Amino acid sequence: MKRRDALKLGFGAAGATVAATQAGAVEIEQWPENAEEGLPQTGLVFPDTFQPSIVTDPSPYVEPFTAPLNIMPVAEPVDPATYDPPIEPARHQRFDDFPPQKHYQEVISEFRWKYHWQPPYGDGTPDVVGRGGDPDVGSWHWGFNGITPGETYHAHYGEPVFLRRINMLSPVGANNVQFALPSPTVHLHNAHTASESDGIPQDFFNPGEFWDHHYANFPAGSPDGWSAFNTEIMNTLWYHDHRLDFTATNVYAGLSGFYLLFDERDSGNERDRNRNAFRLPSGKYDVPLILHDVQFTSDGQARWDFFLPDGDQPNPEPRPEPVDVGNSQGTDDTFDSNRLQYTTQGMVGDMITVNRIITPYLDVDRRKYRFRFLNGGPSRLYRLRLRVVPGNGGDPYYDDWIILSNDGNLLEAPLVEPTFNLWVANRFDVIVDFSKYRDGDKIQVWNDLEIRDDGAGPTGYTLDDENMMPVMEFRAKGGRVRDFSRIPRRMRPLPDIDMSEVRRERLFVFDYDNGLWTVNGRLMDPNRVDAKIEQGSAEIWTFRNEGNAWAHPVHTHFEEFQILEVNGRKPTAVERARKDVVSLGPGDEVRFFSRWRDFLGKHVMHCHNVVHEDHAMMIRWDIVEPGQGD
Repeated sequence: MKRRDALKLGFGAAGATVAATQAGAVEIEQWPENAEEGLPQTGLVFPDTFQPSIVTDPSPYVEPFTAPLNIMPVAEPVDPATYDPPIEPARHQRFDDFPPQKHYQEVISEFRWKYHWQPPYGDGTPDVVGRGGDPDVGSWHWGFNGITPGETYHAHYGEPVFLRRINMLSPVGANNVQFALPSPTVHLHNAHTASESDGIPQDFFNPGEFWDHHYANFPAGSPDGWSAFNTEIMNTLWYHDHRLDFTATNVYAGLSGFYLLFDERDSGNERDRNRNAFRLPSGKYDVPLILHDVQFTSDGQARWDFFLPDGDQPNPEPRPEPVDVGNSQGTDDTFDSNRLQYTTQGMVGDMITVNRIITPYLDVDRRKYRFRFLNGGPSRLYRLRLRVVPGNGGDPYYDDWIILSNDGNLLEAPLVEPTFNLWVANRFDVIVDFSKYRDGDKIQVWNDLEIRDDGAGPTGYTLDDENMMPVMEFRAKGGRVRDFSRIPRRMRPLPDIDMSEVRRERLFVFDYDNGLWTVNGRLMDPNRVDAKIEQGSAEIWTFRNEGNAWAHPVHTHFEEFQILEVNGRKPTAVERARKDVVSLGPGDEVRFFSRWRDFLGKHVMHCHNVVHEDHAMMIRWDIVEPGQGD
């Protein structure tokens, strides 16, 4: 009998536990005592003949690789004296310990966005995309400071940041984007951030309101200072909407962007004279790329419909009575997810966008580039590969990636791989050295991972050459140019794992019950604390996928973790990293070690197929004072 099967038998009854084997751990618990038992399996299901709208009503076609890539500008600081009302330091943990050195402001609003220059997406002016061209043409969209994705933040360790976000969307029913909810909460994904600034799902703010975020920008476990060789420094982060019940729709509407952290070694300066600096490609040669797959109506409007049972776009519906969901400002939730209006499985589009442009191209110099790939969701999973089309008419061939990071955190050493798996919220920093290609060569990015039409997970099949999905194209131009960047032999060592710190183990089972997604047999309740974790302690968590046909990219907030086992084996070279997303495939079981330090408060763990998150595969966990844990 396999260990996994034995564990299944041991957990047959509610409340069953098994003794932990690691030093200092208390127990593994699957079903908390107050979990519901015997949830019926009679929920929302689709008939075998069901076909989603990407099959029955596909988006208008455009030729791939014919629109220029949108590259987001770097955010510029503002004068904090312009904040009205002024900052309230008492609302933020450790504000005086980390007084902000830079201040920013974002306005969330609605506008038109050209996903391509060709009609029906654009006004027909070659290469004019985004906010350019005719202001009355384009898909209605939400974004930050008038663009989507939002501005890219360049932040530095030791330089705390304060960011005010102002909601200038119209009230429910008055926006052109009808499927999303205009009360966002913005999460800085993977940041070591106090709860009140984390953008947790219940901390939304309504039209005309604002929310202040304090980002201390210090490595986890090192609030009193650190060296250049700190092992917990992060690099590629991103921010996105996280609104309770509406994360999928709000991110799909446009609310996402990059937040890049630099330090003495990954300094963002390829000419850095510091002998400790990695000198990775920098400036215009360091390009963030966020992938969103979208489907469109015949007139080029982004749509969220998967299927339309009543012929109308899904609209948020008011609750019979406002509900207290633990919002830090005391705001009740007046809207519930309209769950009968669209699939609970997933949402996939038939057009892959990069930085919100459909299958774009980028002219590149013949030298090294750093590309920061991010899967912004909502549900599609990718496996990306490089296909080289020689400009001289030779036969196309595939080339390798040089992988620097997993989940945006630099590995111990670069890896050379033919493909990499990019699940929702995963980030991979890679280097492509275009100096080895010739002027006129086209280096294309393709996706060869097939996903189910309902978006719940992969089919298990690889797309062949004729059926692969185009992502973007790099066009090598001109002669070789001077290149000051390097590919380091060694990068960041992993933090030591001390099992004596482990206070307890927990098991979280991800399943599908009664038409909705559950963790340990329960739906998300923002006022229920599912785990009380003592500040300064470590724990071992096991994630188990009980499904055999769906996948869950599971993200836990606040601190990173290190994988110990995947289905009983040691992690691969790519998995052996500091991570914040577990790629939990059908039937998978992943075990990892993590710590919780530096702040107190409430956070969440959830599936980052954000349709699953909204329906309602998420738990709340709190960091509490020592001695108050469960």
